[in-house]
Parts: sequence; structure tokens; C-alpha cells
Amino acid sequence: MSIKRYKPLSPAKRFATRVGKSEITKQTPEKSLTAVKKRTGGRNSLGRITVRHRGGGSKRKYRIIDFKRQRPGVANVIAIEYDPNRSANIALIEYEDKTKAYILAPEGLKVGYTVESSDTAPLRTGNTRPLKHMPEGTIVHNVELNPGQGGILVRSAGSSAVLTSKEGKYALLRFPSGEVRMINSSCRATVGRVGNMDHEKINLGFAGASRHRGRRPRVRGTAMNAIDHPHGGGRGKSKGGNIPSTPWGKKCKGVKTRNKNKPSEKMIIRRKK
Repeated sequence: MSIKRYKPLSPAKRFATRVGKSEITKQTPEKSLTAVKKRTGGRNSLGRITVRHRGGGSKRKYRIIDFKRQRPGVANVIAIEYDPNRSANIALIEYEDKTKAYILAPEGLKVGYTVESSDTAPLRTGNTRPLKHMPEGTIVHNVELNPGQGGILVRSAGSSAVLTSKEGKYALLRFPSGEVRMINSSCRATVGRVGNMDHEKINLGFAGASRHRGRRPRVRGTAMNAIDHPHGGGRGKSKGGNIPSTPWGKKCKGVKTRNKNKPSEKMIIRRKK
């Protein structure tokens, strides 16, 4: 998939880039596989902002994705679609009984290909297997954390994990962050790398593109008064003079905040970089 550039007809368009739509074969979503996506604007039930910098944006429908991939049988890929709710593209598949479903579109999957989910499915891009039935060195995505839960790991565009080894009832996976973690070998994963790899090269180019995505402006802490942010205040331009922190004083930007007593701590073999 190529990167689309614009003629510099305005300062905003000069540096703006987008991912080309050459792989997209269907423009409108499957009506039976969509749901209403309500917005909160970052506000809770009392109407108070609990998540900053959210609000507005274009209306969108949620695409119901099959992350579990538990349905047996071979399915045909009938379309590759854009999904506004995620960085990856999605593939519309159809089983022999005409049942349709959405899955994440891995790199190299095209219309006319077939996908399968079983213990004996071929080790081919888009097929799903339990980790215990995969050889070491397999590149996977959409990995389950608990058996039957559905894939919740490695789902963003261009990402993939590597099955490094298997020890007893656990499999060791190396994730994009560099973390090596033990996962129950009965958990399922999909073979291949998530598609739309050029997504990281996008340059929005102008503020309006962020507003279209529902992101409101963000103000630097150093530009605030001392009462409003730990980085604020000072005479003239100041760097804050303290450890990077949130407006509520919680450390951030590289400072470790993970709870050491978390039950899943023993599953991590090597920390992320």
C-alpha cells in the first residue's frame, strides 16, 4: 500500500500524507455487522470530563470484529474494507453457509483467498491455531491472553509477535515492545502480520485532521500557570524543573508505574524496552 501525497496548494496540504486506498475493495460496511457507536466526549455520567482532549469528530459506526475465530470451516475473503475505529484494515469473510464476519486483515491477504480456524489449519496467513499447534518462530497477531477470551494483543497496523519457544503448558512470545511473556499454549493466535503497515508514516498535516478524529487541542504543561500544572509557572520560558508528571502529580514519560504485586507479574520473562 502506497503513501498518498498532496500538491502544496496550501500550507496545510504541503506536508500532509495519507495511506492510499489501493487495497480497499468495498467502500460501505456490511450492515448486519455494524452497531451504533455512542460518544461520551470524555465525560462520565455526571457530565464531568474524566478523559481530556476528546470530543467532536466525524460520526462513525462500529464494525463487529470476530476476534475469537472459534467458528470451524473454511471461509472465503470477499472484501477488504477500511475501519475508522482502528489503524488496521478489516477483511469481510463468508463461510459456506453464507454467514459473514469481519476479521483483521493481515499483510498479504487478498480477495479470493481462504482462511480457516482449527487445530490442523494450514500455517498460512490469516489462519488461526492454538499456540501449542504452531512451530517455534511463527509470526502471529491477534493473540489471546486467556483461552476463549478472544484476541486482545497485537492488533494494531503493522504489528506482529514471534513465538520463540514452548515450555510445558506455556508458550513464550516476543511482542513488538520487546517484552517476552508467557501465554497459555491453549490460547489462539492468527498467523501473519497485521496489514496496513504504512499507517505509521501518516502525517496529518493540519489541526483539522485531528478534530475530524475526535481529538481536541492539547496544551503543554509548561505553558500553564503553577496552579494548573506541576510544570507551570516560572519567569519566562521554563522547563518545569521537576520530574515529568501529569496535572495530578503522577510520574510519567519513562518512569515505571506498573504495580509489582500484580498477579500477572510472574508471566513476564523480559521487560519491554
